[in-house]
Amino acid sequence: MPVRQLPEQIINRIAAGEVVERPASVVKELVENAIDAGAHRIDIFTDGGGRRTIAITDDGGGMTSADLALAVERHATSKLDDEDLLQIRTLGFRGEALPSIGSVARLSITTRHKSEPHAWAITVDCGDKSEIVPAALNQGTRVEVADLFHATPARLKFLKTDRTEAEAIREVVRRLAMARPDIAFTIAGEERAPVTWAAALPGAPGQLTRLGDILGADFRSHAIAVRSERDHVVVEGFAAAPALTRANALGQYLFVNGRPVRDKLILGAVRAAYADYLPRDRHPVVALFVTLDPREVDANVHPAKTEVRFRNAGLVRALIIHALKEGLAREGRRTAANDGGATIAAFRPAFSPPRPNAAPMNWDWQRSPSAPVAPMPLYDDAAAGPAAFSSAAFAEPMQSAFDVGGPRADLRLHEQPAAPDLLDRPLGAARTQIHDTYIVAQTRDGLVIVDQHAAHERIVYERLKSSLATHGVQRQILLIPDIVELDEATVESLLARTDELASFGLAIESFGPGAVAVRETPSLLGKVNASALLRDLAEHMEEWGEALPLERRLMHVAATMACHGSVRAGRRLKPEEMNALLREMEETPNSGQCNHGRPTYVELKLADVEKLFGRR
Repeated sequence: MPVRQLPEQIINRIAAGEVVERPASVVKELVENAIDAGAHRIDIFTDGGGRRTIAITDDGGGMTSADLALAVERHATSKLDDEDLLQIRTLGFRGEALPSIGSVARLSITTRHKSEPHAWAITVDCGDKSEIVPAALNQGTRVEVADLFHATPARLKFLKTDRTEAEAIREVVRRLAMARPDIAFTIAGEERAPVTWAAALPGAPGQLTRLGDILGADFRSHAIAVRSERDHVVVEGFAAAPALTRANALGQYLFVNGRPVRDKLILGAVRAAYADYLPRDRHPVVALFVTLDPREVDANVHPAKTEVRFRNAGLVRALIIHALKEGLAREGRRTAANDGGATIAAFRPAFSPPRPNAAPMNWDWQRSPSAPVAPMPLYDDAAAGPAAFSSAAFAEPMQSAFDVGGPRADLRLHEQPAAPDLLDRPLGAARTQIHDTYIVAQTRDGLVIVDQHAAHERIVYERLKSSLATHGVQRQILLIPDIVELDEATVESLLARTDELASFGLAIESFGPGAVAVRETPSLLGKVNASALLRDLAEHMEEWGEALPLERRLMHVAATMACHGSVRAGRRLKPEEMNALLREMEETPNSGQCNHGRPTYVELKLADVEKLFGRR
């Protein structure tokens, strides 16, 4: 078959296959155009999951009739002034969206520029362009897309249900709305009730307001402000405390120069920053905004512009990790149970008091199985010790199952008065230990329950980390070096970071083509499978570009050592030991949760306790 030039319609449909993947892709391109046009309000309407109708209206700058005629041509754009692809400051720049959409659907554009006496309209039906005609519209643009993939019916078979496609559209709009809190968004459709996000104030407060509107009140209450800056690269945003997690990474929203992206480098940095705070099967919720010179990032990597490539990826990654770790350390004692709301929700009242207007219940308490058979002696009665207290209270056979013995400790306050200064400390003064596992402490305005094993585990873990940072990683010299055979590309990747690996206690050298000799390994790892370790390192270095996985492996060993070296559950502690543990928790960073991600303590305010007993 001879080589021939493809017709314009076929070229546009091939391009549409890259840009218009599903209805959500159409919405993304059109909303980005509205944002680039300087809109302050954008309205999105969809029907049939976007297959039947997509309508987007904005109050942006609009287009003149001459611009409208060019807008539906391939590679025509107003967003590249000097044809410099390294100086991109807009969301769109390729000039492919409108002609690609018009080649597979019925596209109608109505627009009005402030310099025009009236609006203009054009229609593109599966690649066939109509004449430009006058129309009625206020300043701005309205774009309607009907019968998506009408010209390529085979593409319809790959779409999901209307509800699924509508949810994908909402997710696209959510991400764009997070990036621009200064713009009001309204999204409506037959699948769900309309949602409006009003324009927010500029700065961090407005940004948090928009994020809270989209991600929910839980994120707003758990949000920690983070920021880091170096060499004209700024990383800022909000990260949820370790209390708020998800079962997947879909709650991680990343933006580069206002563009929503999915970048493995940034996702890896988020995972690394939370490594000491969350269990392996949980993921944090974050919204991070990276701002840098457009020349330092390449947005022309993917047709849909969902991926970027950084000139200095290591700097961006380091700033993300530093910003998140600094924010998490600053709020280190915030845990899932700290706010008291979740803790209170776990309690259930033993009974419900009768309503004032309810009919009287026919119930005689004296005939109840719960009625004591003899007067109950007071606990302060010298003649009636704990044994008498227990036997009298639980003499009824039906109540004997609840007899767990008398109190195990004398908790009268006048016997063991707490030092006034201890009550003013964040974790208060230790009062008692229950089940040989939990420490109960009193503060000025509430009480604190501490898991002694989880708390001491974090303390020991932080000590081990500090020791590693101070004295370096102890090495062990292998009597016979391990020879590991790998492919040549992997060997070159490992040898390029020999010095960096040596700083973590792993000494390697070349052993001919496709082989590496391991001469020293970190002592903390003990007997290690050198082949598996190197393959794992090479794989992650290719993804992240740094040797962090080895450091994380060392931290995992340190966490295991901390777990086995800490105070175990079931060990009875003296009052001074309990108070010493509380003071160490106050001085230890990240003491709000153990290194497995579990909370170390629960705090209940006095007002919460009073609510439980109906005093408030």
